Amino acid sequence: MTGLVDNENGQITIDEAVIEEFAGHAALDCFGIVGMAAISVRDGLAKLLNGSSVRKGVNVAVDSKKRLTISFHIIVAYGVSIRTVVRNLINTVKYQVEDYTNMKVKAINVYVEGVRVID
Repeated sequence: MTGLVDNENGQITIDEAVIEEFAGHAALDCFGIVGMAAISVRDGLAKLLNGSSVRKGVNVAVDSKKRLTISFHIIVAYGVSIRTVVRNLINTVKYQVEDYTNMKVKAINVYVEGVRVID
């Protein structure tokens, strides 16, 4: 299902892929996030994604009331508070996505798939 936003001139349709891309880049701007992770179905290991494939670490679902549920698979920097990083990610992404799409965010799920040392 795509996101539909009603305005005075009609409807705006926002593809979920666009929201995933935007949310992924918003998350990468948060302190303590090294990158998005893709889970290998074959071996169950998390793989750090580069910037061009950030969407693979984000999943967006739109419910019948046009509310978004966003799920992130992230890798965090070693030595930072995971709780603080996740709280910052949720607050930042919720604000930016709601402002960008004019749709309400119902929930943000964050799955920490790994920890990396930053050089």
